[in-house]
Amino acid sequence: MMPNLLPPVLPPAAALPEASAPAISLADWLNHMTEDEFYVFCQRNAELKFERRADGTIEFLSMTGGTTGRRNSELLTGLTIWNCQGRMGKMFNSSTGFRLPNGAVRSPDMAWVRADRWGALTAKQQERFPLLCPDFMVEMASPSDSLTNLTPKLLEYIANGCRLAWLIDPKTETTRIFRADGSVSVVKSFAETLSGEDVLPSFSFNLSALR
Repeated sequence: MMPNLLPPVLPPAAALPEASAPAISLADWLNHMTEDEFYVFCQRNAELKFERRADGTIEFLSMTGGTTGRRNSELLTGLTIWNCQGRMGKMFNSSTGFRLPNGAVRSPDMAWVRADRWGALTAKQQERFPLLCPDFMVEMASPSDSLTNLTPKLLEYIANGCRLAWLIDPKTETTRIFRADGSVSVVKSFAETLSGEDVLPSFSFNLSALR
């Protein structure tokens, strides 16, 4: 069942359909919002979390449980400490929506953007959904997540300009690493340490912290 949602704006009287016009469902209307309407819609329903596909379809995301939230925090803290040392870019948490070049609005569990790319945005673009794809991002699978559903999202990030992406599955202690050249490698143990490679120079993360 669709939750009780607050629309972004009420349409002007001139835009209301005539009585004889075909009825439009709430779902159809939501999926055809403009970019500005979708941003305001998200602000008015801040207790919920959404993503938007390139075709405009809205996806409802669930809140994480305590264990997944702790794992996200462990990795985000490590990334933030690394970033504070070199100030090479900007860190973002899971509440940030990015508008990708293909038109989708995605909100990874954590993301990093090079300082020069962030600085090239206008103040308004930074305030709303930034008009770029992160250079680095992470998705942490929750117990209810399916890798079959998450993998296409990682591939979408890479196709839209992401240079390095991690898909971490604590249930199997497996990490899939996606790169800009199209290669995908698999790390099959949380006893391993991940590298930021040439995207996050000198950054490393010991996966055992996620156990």
